[in-house]
Amino acid sequence: MITVYKYSVAFTIYMKLIIGVGFLLLLSACSSQSSAPLSEPVRLDYNLLLSLPTRPVSYEHKIRPILEHRCVVCHGCYDAPCQLKLSAYEGLIRGANKTKVYDGTRILGVKPTRLFIDAKTTEQWRDKGFRPVLNEINRKDPEQNLENSVLYQLLRLKQLHPQARVGRLSEKFDLELNRNQSCPTREEFDDYAKKNPDWGMPYAMPNLRESEYRVLVQWLAQGAPRDAAPARSEEAHRQIEKWEEFLNQNTLKEKLVSRYLYEHLFLAHIHFENTPAREFYRLVRSRSAPGQVVDEIASLRPYDDPFKDSGAAVFYYRFLRYTPSIVAKDHVVYSLSDARMRRYGELFFKPDYQVTALPSYKPEIASNPLKAFAAIPPISRNQFLLDDARFFIEGFIKGSVCRGQVALNVIEDRFWVVFLAPQEKTFLDKPGFLDSVSDYLQLPIERGDTFNILSIWTDYWQRYQHYVEAKEKHFRQLQMKTLAESMSYIWDGDGHNRNAALTVFRHFDSASVRQGLIGDYPETAWMIDYPMFERIHYLLVAGFNVYGNLGHQLNARLYMDFLRMEGEDNFLSFIPASKRERIRNSWYEGMRSKQQKIFSTRKDWLSVNKVTGYQSDNPQRELYQHIQQRLASITPMDDYINRCTDCRDVAVDTAEKQVDRMMRKIAKIQGEVIRVFPDVAFVRVNTGKDQHLVYTLIRNKAYKNLSSFLDDGKDSWALSRDVENDSMTVIKGLEGSYPNFFFDVNLAEIKQFVDQYATIRTMKDYEYFVARFGVRRTQISFWEIADWFQAHYAEEQPVRSGLLDLNRYHNR
Repeated sequence: MITVYKYSVAFTIYMKLIIGVGFLLLLSACSSQSSAPLSEPVRLDYNLLLSLPTRPVSYEHKIRPILEHRCVVCHGCYDAPCQLKLSAYEGLIRGANKTKVYDGTRILGVKPTRLFIDAKTTEQWRDKGFRPVLNEINRKDPEQNLENSVLYQLLRLKQLHPQARVGRLSEKFDLELNRNQSCPTREEFDDYAKKNPDWGMPYAMPNLRESEYRVLVQWLAQGAPRDAAPARSEEAHRQIEKWEEFLNQNTLKEKLVSRYLYEHLFLAHIHFENTPAREFYRLVRSRSAPGQVVDEIASLRPYDDPFKDSGAAVFYYRFLRYTPSIVAKDHVVYSLSDARMRRYGELFFKPDYQVTALPSYKPEIASNPLKAFAAIPPISRNQFLLDDARFFIEGFIKGSVCRGQVALNVIEDRFWVVFLAPQEKTFLDKPGFLDSVSDYLQLPIERGDTFNILSIWTDYWQRYQHYVEAKEKHFRQLQMKTLAESMSYIWDGDGHNRNAALTVFRHFDSASVRQGLIGDYPETAWMIDYPMFERIHYLLVAGFNVYGNLGHQLNARLYMDFLRMEGEDNFLSFIPASKRERIRNSWYEGMRSKQQKIFSTRKDWLSVNKVTGYQSDNPQRELYQHIQQRLASITPMDDYINRCTDCRDVAVDTAEKQVDRMMRKIAKIQGEVIRVFPDVAFVRVNTGKDQHLVYTLIRNKAYKNLSSFLDDGKDSWALSRDVENDSMTVIKGLEGSYPNFFFDVNLAEIKQFVDQYATIRTMKDYEYFVARFGVRRTQISFWEIADWFQAHYAEEQPVRSGLLDLNRYHNR
């Protein structure tokens, strides 16, 4: 039957092909050849219809890899154009929606549209405004499957109108992140194609290879069949049974600990020890019990009332397989193992404490972890966060929202993060102190989408000031210590945990976190204590709603100002009092100085000296150096490329040493000239015999003001910018989820590459440099090089890597 069906379809298509070719020949005799805009709809590719395979094309083995490397790189997260999320088969079936998820100006919030969570059937997604990109009528007809598929029409349009192969793309391609989106339905597509014949898919990128295009079209013609996704591994099955039993125990203490763990791990891509590197799970709340199919409760926030949201009298913590392709920009990994379970026992069950009642899910309680989890010893909660500090900082730096401009507008482009030691006896993680200040540490997220900016500057700012006063009172009671002695207050990772030292890089509206103290000494640093750590998580991860209105986003954005200043002030408390105010004022120049009443805290603490023994006139650098010594067991003292105090070159001059030495010249570039450089550039250096060295060039923009909520993203001469203090950081390996540009250099050219990079002064200089060493969007080898970087990233970090996002790739 399959063979008969195949030949009957082929005969029909063959006859249509003959008629179509005759018509086109007649038409060509009456018209001149040109590349003018389309005057008729995109026609079907009958050649591929004639060669349909008899067996279904495998989605998992043939289609998914193509989608991942050609489509998911732009359609993988909340900012996917038209909400067309191609990282999962379910996203293809769901289709597209013209409503933008990212809208920092909306007065009213919108209902969430999280794939897998907020709707479960195609009909439910249609009710939410999603329109199909695949054929949904008579899916057994190959012609109809192509004719009615928006996805096919976009792919075919690109094949018919390939983009330029050299130079920059035309200005008619809008590459701004907030560009207007067309999102044509099938009924609108013919008009779209006539107006924008060059806007096929992949948009503003090179065409697919012929082999890729062929198999995609054949699959679409077959009705986009899906084969079975890989089953979970036996080891994961074993561990999931064990962990679900652990998390669903019955005593009040066990229930409280499980709630605490869930609210901190709900965002994680959980990886179980000794399971395949690309097998991940989510921890969810489910109506169904262990052993049954997971029925996830679609709460907006992890601390929302599960009983109200589910309508059930009981719920369970379950693990749900994460099936979409892994994209780097929202890939935040947390590992579970037998050792981890023992660690939880030490932290949460070995201490002697009583839980007499479970906390309420009312927002004023549930959104404040210092109230909700007051029964659990604070030192246990603190150590839990410190054990995986990078994960929790990545929560607000990356997170599921993908585009984090609301939170990231308040942080510097590069800064170091260290943590106060839980073992040192201070007041910051003592139950009595935290209970006394918990009302002062309410977060504005408890008010949901309330739009009242004055409440932040009155209610929450006054509460924060009271908290500062309480801290100051206890701070005065601490013993005086020398600078060397004071280092005991800084957590050293217990001598082995590399999470104790982190470097945060901001790349406009995205950011990344790297272990270690990377780059030259930064302008500022954060010293995070336990109350600050919890509030960062609950403000920007557990409590943040990307679908919320302007009020919600503004409240979160403004309160984050408090938290940034708190971390910086913790760092300054180690500086001599006589120098403290001058350093702090240097961080708050320009527009900040005009908002002194808003940004100033009580000045009394500036006169409280608790650390002595400084030997130089540069106490901030001296403090940095002592912190480096304190953390020497987990992060190197010197950064050979960016910050080198005693980096004598070794006698053996390897290719790597040569390139490292040359890269130091780029790391020294400073000032206004950097404005023409991309935020994040990947460099591949070919050393011969298929051996390569890889570097990331990061542009650090300096700011006088970090208080502009609605930043337009154009940093050229904005009042907030301090271009004279811009700098560069060079990292070995890949850093950042959003590369803005690729450079491909041979070892023999590395000196010319670095010398020319260091002498760029104008955009014209930069474009000449790109013409020689860069990989433009139009370059024939673009996909080959992009795939190489992707493969290198996966090899370098098999568990932590994800698909790099090319939405921000420059047109230079």
